Amino acid sequence: MSNAIADIRKDYKLASLEEADVASNPIDQFTRWWNDAVASQIDEVNAMTLATVNTAGVPAARIVLLKGYNPEGFIFFTNYESDKGKNLAQNPNAALVFFWKELERQIRIEGTVQKVSAEESDRYFNSRPASSRIGAWASPQSAVIENRLVIEQNVERYTSIFANDSIERPDHWGGYIVKPTSIEFWQGRSSRLHDRIRYKLETSGYNAATDTRTRTDANWKIERLAP
Repeated sequence: MSNAIADIRKDYKLASLEEADVASNPIDQFTRWWNDAVASQIDEVNAMTLATVNTAGVPAARIVLLKGYNPEGFIFFTNYESDKGKNLAQNPNAALVFFWKELERQIRIEGTVQKVSAEESDRYFNSRPASSRIGAWASPQSAVIENRLVIEQNVERYTSIFANDSIERPDHWGGYIVKPTSIEFWQGRSSRLHDRIRYKLETSGYNAATDTRTRTDANWKIERLAP
């Protein structure tokens, strides 16, 4: 069995990535690759791995969905009281990974994390289907529960509570933005000699908390990494 797993491999030959061909900042480069991925009709193109770390230094990773991005960073929504929400409250740093196997590409993002405004969380929450809005109330995400019935009963309860009213966003649910300090674009190449181009935020004289420049205006160092 182990030999069969070890023998699984694919040689990547679709494209290359050269320094001369990339945008001057990583947000614009992400847009190029994002548009390619959308045009390729990749299933769940916005699925990304989110990695967080708790105060004990223990990492955790899970798949979440990108719900938007802008010159400041990458946005997702979740329960603030979930394990990932607790980790981010303790350590507001995170990593994201997109893997688009159809294009033989991945994007690795590292950065600091902040909650988005209540208004932005409200706008997205109100755009969700009613069943998803009920779900945000019904699920104590990451908490241990006795069985599935707990969730089903919570759904019935909150469906009844909001039967004649709009479904408001719970205070424990909302969005985060990952503000990148490093973004790596990985293009698969033959014989595992992949192309890796990384953008590193030049932090000299730059304070991510107070600087008014967007990530597209900031200074980025573009460098090639060995595969």
